[in-house]
Amino acid sequence: MTTDQILKQIGKNIKKIRAEKGILQQDLAAMCNFEVSVMSRIEAGGSNFTVGTLNKIAEALKIGIADLLK
Repeated sequence: MTTDQILKQIGKNIKKIRAEKGILQQDLAAMCNFEVSVMSRIEAGGSNFTVGTLNKIAEALKIGIADLLK
């Protein structure tokens, strides 16, 4: 798997979990203290984010980081 494919898969996982929890993208962005455009890029797989960023998202979704990597 390439880095781009991994980022896209993680982005899809974030979007899926967020939707399952009924959280709007703008609300998740606010919970993570991100701009909506940043969250949009992450979910689209267009941002090479840090582990810290991934941790903020996982905490906001009340899940473990591993759940985003599946």
